Amino acid sequence: MSPLIGPANFNFFGFFPAAILSVLIPVVGVALFTYIMARRIAPLVRAAPDNRFDNIPERLKNLFFVWLAQIRQPRYMVAGVLHIVIFAGFLVLSIRSTSLVIIGISSDFVLPGFDGVIGDIYNFFKDYAATGVLIACIIAAVRRGVVRPARYDVPAKYGKDHTAEAVFVLGVISTLMISESLFEATELAAEMQHTGHAEFIAPLSLVWIFRGMVSGFAQSTLQGLHIVMYYIHDLTFFFFLCFLPMGKHFHVITSIFNVFFMRVKKGNIKPVVHGVSEDELDNLESLGVKKLEDFTWKHMLDFYSCADCGRCSDQCPANAVGRPLSPRFITIKARDLIFRNYPIKSGAIYKSKMLVEDIYSEDEIWSCTTCGACEQECPLGIEYIDKMVDLRRGMVDEGMVPQTLQKPLKALEKRGNPYGIMEKKRADWSTDKEFAAECSVKVLEKGETADTLFFVDSITSFDDNIKTIAQNTAKILTRAGVDFGILGKAEKDSGNEVLRFGEEMLFQDLKSQNTEAILESEVKQIVTADPHAYNALKNDYKDLPPVKHVSQVITEKIKSGALALKAAQEPESVYVYHDPCYLGRHNGVYEDPREALDAIKNLNRVELEKSRDRSFCCGGGGLMLFYEPEEETRMGVLRVQMAAEAGATVIVTACPFCLVNIQDAIKVAGKEGEMRAIDFTELIVQHMA
Repeated sequence: MSPLIGPANFNFFGFFPAAILSVLIPVVGVALFTYIMARRIAPLVRAAPDNRFDNIPERLKNLFFVWLAQIRQPRYMVAGVLHIVIFAGFLVLSIRSTSLVIIGISSDFVLPGFDGVIGDIYNFFKDYAATGVLIACIIAAVRRGVVRPARYDVPAKYGKDHTAEAVFVLGVISTLMISESLFEATELAAEMQHTGHAEFIAPLSLVWIFRGMVSGFAQSTLQGLHIVMYYIHDLTFFFFLCFLPMGKHFHVITSIFNVFFMRVKKGNIKPVVHGVSEDELDNLESLGVKKLEDFTWKHMLDFYSCADCGRCSDQCPANAVGRPLSPRFITIKARDLIFRNYPIKSGAIYKSKMLVEDIYSEDEIWSCTTCGACEQECPLGIEYIDKMVDLRRGMVDEGMVPQTLQKPLKALEKRGNPYGIMEKKRADWSTDKEFAAECSVKVLEKGETADTLFFVDSITSFDDNIKTIAQNTAKILTRAGVDFGILGKAEKDSGNEVLRFGEEMLFQDLKSQNTEAILESEVKQIVTADPHAYNALKNDYKDLPPVKHVSQVITEKIKSGALALKAAQEPESVYVYHDPCYLGRHNGVYEDPREALDAIKNLNRVELEKSRDRSFCCGGGGLMLFYEPEEETRMGVLRVQMAAEAGATVIVTACPFCLVNIQDAIKVAGKEGEMRAIDFTELIVQHMA
């Protein structure tokens, strides 16, 4: 038995039982925390519905890998490792902190199962956990307060800097580690003085160091330190619990829920209102997000869960080129608005204004290319694309449409394509005299059938520079022995950009017409060379035959022997593959294009530093080809510069939008003659044996 009196039996000034304080602190702390949380939950209760109780196995998988294993943290290695140490230590020490609360009432309390070998093993790791957390907190405080990586900066227009709060919280965590370790060390030092035996503790841990420091103290001093450290820990613990929901560190509480409810399917867009069918959209009084409470409860939870780490904005291409958009502040401004509209003190809940007039600007919302880089990077499962689309739906519903986008939208409504070209000309690329002499393309009408539908989409059908992608795709499918046809004038724009622009009703019309035409064609599968069409047909449409990108078909045919490729025609050229956002990040197609390129013998291929799920957007998503944003430079120009740094002379992409933007960017960057951009299908056609 320890010679020191524990907090449950100690009397202050010889007459006031410390146990009263041990009961009072948690009772007040829990009551205050409950009240604060009730106020924080209020906006979630008033928010729009959200269906997040599906795909439970996938959600549990995310909970294990994203929340518990922290697999996204090391993408920023130093900060990630520090966070993992603090997070893991916190989980380990939460058991000890909980038991300490009860020890203040019952000195002999031991958690069930922790009174033997398990308890000894736990204490060993717990002591190292506390030591690791303290060291990580010190390093993190220096990084935030002194080194200050640029991604933590807060421009004046976005509000106050959060460095002071971050450093303060690191200090609070450090106080918990020191007080717990010193509380235990004083008891061990007193016991060593009393018995002459030094109990084994984890070498070089905080407890080990502190025991050595206090081992020469008098018993009375050890007793005083023992009690003081206990109540410092107890007060700090409950102060921290109540402080967390007050600012950006709310994520300590909400992250587990946010990760569990995070997006489990990529590429799709949430319905206008969960529970309202597409047929009932006409009955809605308002579309999209206009005021705060129009966001879903999950998106409200996103706002609470932001750790302000800046990773989303650091990877955002719109932010990189100086557009008035930083995903981080889309979240932070909304969280600040929630705190302002739903204050902790009791009283009236304020009525929200139109968000785009209150905390966001029109240019800010239109600047997003919906590339998904922010969502891919966030370690807490925060979503942005659905929020941006919902805000755009609200703006479109209010008539707040950029001038440059009004013409293509009207053309889409009238002609089914953003160029306003007559429907009957959609298949003109297939009747080009030189191409038609080499390749015959069926139009699936008047009883004509095929196993595979080649869905061409608008840019590939009508853009004079891009029509070659359609022709090359047809040549490849023909050479590979695929029985295919096209819809011709019956095909409408896939609507991928229309939906992400926020024109919901127009998208529903395009989808309805395309679905009817596709099902009437009775094809067994769909192939497209446009990742935007691939994404829409695969993720935004329902009940269609399986959809593939042409790169997947090519790789399959190469592996089966149905398509053979000859050696590189230009072995001296250096090729680099640019991952299109809607093929890679949204749909996980990374390896098929690379495998097809590597099947070309002696092709010299390098990788971009930003590739695969960190690929850098060309700037073409979300009707951006028709939008003229405010920016310092073009996204495509930055991408061309990245390719130049990788030593590439040929940029290969598998998306017509990317090809347009990167070809233009090569000219703007002054790289003509040094570098060129070609489509993936063109390279394959050049090398078909």
